[in-house]
Amino acid sequence: MDFAAYREVFPVTQHGVYLNNAAETPLNTRVRQRLEEYLQVASDAPQDKPSIRYAVRAALSDLFGGVPEDYALVTSTGMGVGIAAAGYHWQPGDNVVLPADEHWNSTFPWLRLRQRGVDVRLVPPDANQRILPEAIAARVDNHTRIVATTAVRFNTGFRANLKALSEIAHSAGALFLVDGIQATGVIPLNVQEEGIDLLTCAGFKWLLGMPGTGFLYVNPAARERIEPVMPGMFAADNHYMRDLHYFPDARRYETGTIAYSLFHAWTAGLELLKEVGISNIHARVLELTDRIITGLRCLKANLASPVDCLQERSAILAFSVGSDAANQELLEKLQAGKIHVALRDGRIRVSPNFFNNEAEVDRFLEAI
Repeated sequence: MDFAAYREVFPVTQHGVYLNNAAETPLNTRVRQRLEEYLQVASDAPQDKPSIRYAVRAALSDLFGGVPEDYALVTSTGMGVGIAAAGYHWQPGDNVVLPADEHWNSTFPWLRLRQRGVDVRLVPPDANQRILPEAIAARVDNHTRIVATTAVRFNTGFRANLKALSEIAHSAGALFLVDGIQATGVIPLNVQEEGIDLLTCAGFKWLLGMPGTGFLYVNPAARERIEPVMPGMFAADNHYMRDLHYFPDARRYETGTIAYSLFHAWTAGLELLKEVGISNIHARVLELTDRIITGLRCLKANLASPVDCLQERSAILAFSVGSDAANQELLEKLQAGKIHVALRDGRIRVSPNFFNNEAEVDRFLEAI
């Protein structure tokens, strides 16, 4: 696979070393061109703007499984989690089980359920920053209605065993919800093979879109248990004005008008993912993170990410060079050298993508 050819598609490569894809993948030329095409039509003949709702759903199902009708278009990961959390038929005594200290979008909607009498059970990571299936299973019982997790933790890059977690949820009769924002587009994932009932994700990270794009996958079993909470004109049959006749598919969770320009542009990003191949992208980021891991160990940095088990690795690595103050100083030094990483939970977080190369990794390590 000639990954070098794709560097030209990402102009950011001309302006420094960008290793912060877990925050946001830079806009690529194909998505920008499609955005500009849409804006031109909107300027000259808005009545001719392309219809994109089904096209995006079809592209998503092609990449992640299910059928287009299983996908609702939403604006963010948090919106998808919030719809599921608010729309479930919670009863007194019900509980939801999820890892502790997940991203705010995967935490706040569940914590709010405490106001409705739901027992929100948080499972902390172990000393090695891992959330093992048996730790989740220990908190699941016959009153558990949803087991939720991120596919990859944003602060350490730990990759969850989704298949094992789905089996735990389903054995208790619960739904299994996954926040996939740090996995979809960089790690092969199929909703049916993994046993995922609900998958939510924004498009602006590894899915090569922009902020304001996203999806919520809801399979038929979950649609029977999750009610729409903010139905708009695209959630129901508009032949009826005095009664709600929801669509039988995931469109029932959609609200009103979305940023069509951004979703239209996103189709180019989804096409690029299919062209490159997510399995190829995954193999490539493992090569680059292998190089980073080796370099950090030589530098005696303290790796916080679990990396000994390949199945638990992702495109994210977190490390420390001593103290929070030392990490902050290093971050500022890297930024001054146009090497872009992030600081999460006081640690340096580095996250390469397929357009990065070995020379950039080496420049990053040399700067440390």
